[in-house]
Amino acid sequence: MIVVIQRCSEATVLIKNKVFSKIDNGLMILLGIKKGDQINDADKIIDKVINMRIFNDRNNKMNLSAIDIESDIMVVSQFTLYGNIKKGRRPSFIDAENPDIAEKLYNYFIDKIKAKGFFVRTGKFGQTMSVDFINDGPVTFILDSKDI
Repeated sequence: MIVVIQRCSEATVLIKNKVFSKIDNGLMILLGIKKGDQINDADKIIDKVINMRIFNDRNNKMNLSAIDIESDIMVVSQFTLYGNIKKGRRPSFIDAENPDIAEKLYNYFIDKIKAKGFFVRTGKFGQTMSVDFINDGPVTFILDSKDI
């Protein structure tokens, strides 16, 4: 499981040019699910993300976590994180999980973060979306569940 985590001052998901969801100050999470990913991959990523000290304190140092600031969180599925472009010019997505399995893990990921008390908004799994956000910092991290 791979996530791209971006600290944002706001994030909006549009579907068919209409606002589907919106958050203010918090985290924008793009979630890629690989074939073979399990619940424990999601649990490891969630624990790391909500505890990462990537928000600034009063001294402008990254010392505060999403828990500390009661961050909003936007989660958007993005199978293209597992796009392989090593050969040719057209990406291969053979490493991305099948949609029926991936959607279950995506929903688990969201439900687990909500259960921890966060205000969570999402994209819509399997839909074409426009994602608009302001990267605060900019601050961006990439996590792979196999590396933590």
